[in-house]
Amino acid sequence: MARARRVLRSTAALWVMRRILYFYIRAVYATTRWTVEGEEIGHHINDTGRSALVAFWHGRILMMPMLWGRFTTARTTRREATMHILSSSHSDGRFMSGISALFKMSTIFVSPTRIGSEALRTMVRVLKSGSYISMTPDGPNGPSMHANPGIVVVAKLAGVPIVPMTYATHHRRILPTWDSFHLPLPFGRGIFLLGDPIEIPSSLDEAGIENWRTILETRLNALTAEADRRMGHAPVAPNQLDRKSWQAMRRAQRAKS
Repeated sequence: MARARRVLRSTAALWVMRRILYFYIRAVYATTRWTVEGEEIGHHINDTGRSALVAFWHGRILMMPMLWGRFTTARTTRREATMHILSSSHSDGRFMSGISALFKMSTIFVSPTRIGSEALRTMVRVLKSGSYISMTPDGPNGPSMHANPGIVVVAKLAGVPIVPMTYATHHRRILPTWDSFHLPLPFGRGIFLLGDPIEIPSSLDEAGIENWRTILETRLNALTAEADRRMGHAPVAPNQLDRKSWQAMRRAQRAKS
């Protein structure tokens, strides 16, 4: 078993797995009848020359690269903004950053436990340059569908809005993972939903940051639930366990079986 894990983590194996997943994302996108609602939000932000933080839950990350081209292109000024993805230095984050590179996105790495001062300065600089940053406010450690206040702090310092996004598909599998990962299946219907931008005030104390964190979490959960309902599914409930607690629970369950 240990030898099998070493093989799967080898450079060659990761190279193959990234490309398999890359082509799977493209195949699902090409074979699914997609509806996109709120696309004009991205066009408006671009037309005004602004940038934004894009927020979506960790369990809905897979198809998001297919939306970037539509979101970051301005209709009137034809400004082409760059999309950066915020990722943890955890092994999962580095694996996803390799896939992001195939979609021509660059990665900003941060600590798995917090956003350090250097990463924070980098993010603010990128946003003020007119580029976008996409991030999962519940990743990489969860609990899933619970927002971390860091995204509010970044938006406040950079003076940019937070745009909540999500997707759902009719044909899917919800994997038994800490983030209830949404695996879309081909040959069906799908929907991308973009919510109204959340403008964060420039002056906030800790209570204010918590208030806006709650607003983001509530809106993103409502948007995700609506996408699920539109595809004929009951909404996926937020998980109360973080990654480590969930993994410990699964190990205990396997030990009993």
